[in-house]
Amino acid sequence: MLKQQLKNKQSLLGTFVKTPHYNVIEVLAHSDMDAICLDAEHAPFSRHDLDTCILAARAGSMPVLVRTPNDAPETLLNVLDMGADGVVVPHVKTAEQLSEIVKHCHYGAGGRGYAGSSRFAGYTTKSLSHNLQAGKNISVIAQLEDLDAIENIEAIAQVDGVDCLFIGRMDLTVALGETSADAPAVKQAVEHLVEVSHKAGKATGMFVGNLNELGYWKEKGVSLFLLSSDHGFMLSGAKALRETFDKA
Repeated sequence: MLKQQLKNKQSLLGTFVKTPHYNVIEVLAHSDMDAICLDAEHAPFSRHDLDTCILAARAGSMPVLVRTPNDAPETLLNVLDMGADGVVVPHVKTAEQLSEIVKHCHYGAGGRGYAGSSRFAGYTTKSLSHNLQAGKNISVIAQLEDLDAIENIEAIAQVDGVDCLFIGRMDLTVALGETSADAPAVKQAVEHLVEVSHKAGKATGMFVGNLNELGYWKEKGVSLFLLSSDHGFMLSGAKALRETFDKA
């Protein structure tokens, strides 16, 4: 179960999916990825697209996360009712905001609205008690990528119910006024976020553009890596094919 793997800080490899079509998910379900993440923040996923892609992931027994476009309660509700294993919520800036996100991802007073007719609930075939228990297995991943997140990291890291703090390094680069993710200020900020998060017992994750850095961040204790994307696979595969062809 993804939530337990995150809790155990197990080394996990996932990738972003940018193409809003279930065929891509069907193919990736045959891979050795630990999870996939549908990028509804930066790619044109409609609610229908998310529904069919999540269905394809579940059919292929591939854990599926959704990076949501915002932290609105109805956005989180829709994704979770469709049966996603969890959410990656962008631009988390304060502990108060994160506490609300956690509340809206879980059942309880003032929290996630309940419907027994959703895919998550087995279309009325599962009992209320079963669904309430299953709801506890949802993974909540907060993406930290703003200057406010750096300033508030001590409080953010103390919020209960968060399974992983995911560092959005590219947005952080822009926020710091840099043009390279390798800039010293960026690396220092990322290391600070990781260090504080781990002191609070939180798992951390990140996207790494330069795969040569993976060993470094693994040694730092980062456990969740969402790397490349379906677009990246297509481009790198095409480039490799072109190079092989030209050398023949």
